[in-house]
Amino acid sequence: MSADSATNPSGDAASEESGETHKNARKSVVAVDADDNNLEIVNRLEAHTGDGIRHRAFTALIFDEDDNILLAQRAPTKRLWDTYWDGTVASHPNPGQSQEEATRQRLEDELGISPDQYDDLRQTDKFEYKRYYPQEGVEHEVCAVLKLTLTDTSLDPVEEEVGGLMWVPYERLYENPRWYRQLRLCPWFEIAMRRDFE
Repeated sequence: MSADSATNPSGDAASEESGETHKNARKSVVAVDADDNNLEIVNRLEAHTGDGIRHRAFTALIFDEDDNILLAQRAPTKRLWDTYWDGTVASHPNPGQSQEEATRQRLEDELGISPDQYDDLRQTDKFEYKRYYPQEGVEHEVCAVLKLTLTDTSLDPVEEEVGGLMWVPYERLYENPRWYRQLRLCPWFEIAMRRDFE
């Protein structure tokens, strides 16, 4: 989900600008089976290229007290789903890290949201999906869905992660997708939202 990784045409894990090893080639994710049981620790870059490796991930849906959801646009520098809109943060827990711990970390790292701004973080769903991003890579994830409600909506987004932010009425977004057609939504968010209303 924050899987901004791919290989260059020669197959080397390198950034386009500098020719250096891509930052995700130095990170790991947890490969899992279809039931989200740990299998092994794998390279994050390898997990998102070729045919992919199924791994653990999460998406966090952030609400205000009026049931608006905070959509975050992925920064244009992301390799996968760049400039698409996400429902709010998505990433991968580090080995040994719980989904809740990983969510708290990403909220703070990407949006400046601290734990004193909410007290209801909870996991509400989990699903497996696989989607290819043409010419760049693949997501094959067992994705947990976490939710929370902000009592303080102060935000401090990090530009290299977040291209834009928008509060949207959650139910209206679900019921009237044509009204939001100009927003290209990340596939994991669309799945999470659809399942949330089933």
